[in-house]
Amino acid sequence: MLIQQLINGIALGSIYALIALGYTMVYGIIKLINFAHGDVYMVGAFVAFFLISLFHLSFFPALLIAMVACAVLGVLIERIAYKPLRNENRLTVLITAIGVSFLLEYGMMYFVKPDPRAFPASFQLHNFHLGGIVISSKDILILLISLALMLILTYVVNRTKTGKAMRAVSFDSDAAKLMGIDVDKTISATFAIGSALASAAGVLVGMYYGQIDPLMGIMPGLKAFIAAVIGGIGIIPGAAVGGLILGVTEAFVSGAGYSMLRDAVAFTILIIILIIKPTGIMGKNVREKV
Repeated sequence: MLIQQLINGIALGSIYALIALGYTMVYGIIKLINFAHGDVYMVGAFVAFFLISLFHLSFFPALLIAMVACAVLGVLIERIAYKPLRNENRLTVLITAIGVSFLLEYGMMYFVKPDPRAFPASFQLHNFHLGGIVISSKDILILLISLALMLILTYVVNRTKTGKAMRAVSFDSDAAKLMGIDVDKTISATFAIGSALASAAGVLVGMYYGQIDPLMGIMPGLKAFIAAVIGGIGIIPGAAVGGLILGVTEAFVSGAGYSMLRDAVAFTILIIILIIKPTGIMGKNVREKV
């Protein structure tokens, strides 16, 4: 029973980690909590849904196109909604992020109607039995895709010119600008990468649960934010760790017969982390001159 719930929790935590990575990347560079991020996850699920059901694409091409579409959407959101407010106070930008979130939710609801849609099964799935443990090919697929995307992100951040620019801007944007780094382009690249990862998570959730709807991004978006805070918001490995911790915890709570309390447990963990270690598990205290 424990091993079974651990497997379920790792699959769920991998999805939280993908969404949390977008939160933590954006916060690490411009100190913005992008509350529209969970709705980009929803848009990605719907893009893949229409590509598979209307254009009869297979799962992986639909996944890649959905990631590209949401990367473009992320850049547009940053350029239209956030860039003009970059020098304003954080509360103004936060309210704008909430407004963008509502726009995406109810805009999608207007065009596709609020009814849940059955996500099409694009390939045959199997269950593997190992003793008393059941491992679904869905779990394996989610884990492999999530792991591959995290490894690619790690390579991009640590080994590419764009990744080095992102790290420089997150450390000191003014100094990075003086060194010839295009800060605006770097911020747009950050939104593009984070939105693509959120889109991948949305497609995986649609495949896993077999159902999507225009409001599906609200709770996963909040929980991914919790995961980012648990790991240390602004720290990329911390987002992955926080997502896995949250997913495994929820799986054990549900497995114990308290599925109605799993959301409450997630927010309780957030409160405990903020009281005990506000910087998160992998965060460090930083002195700031006043």
